[in-house]
Amino acid sequence: MFCIKTEIPQEICEIDDELKAIYHSKDTVCIWVFKTRADRNRFTDETVGMLKDKREKHFESFYI
Repeated sequence: MFCIKTEIPQEICEIDDELKAIYHSKDTVCIWVFKTRADRNRFTDETVGMLKDKREKHFESFYI
């Protein structure tokens, strides 16, 4: 396990973990928030292997 100390805004902490997908690269951590657990699971299945930019575009196209 790796822990990186940072300050996460309280409003993100209050969201159910099952509605969040987390992606990281060497210099970025992204947290996507979904309306349902099924949406979150579908997003993670659909974006396996995608880099951040493509994943962001996929989210914007199908989940906003």
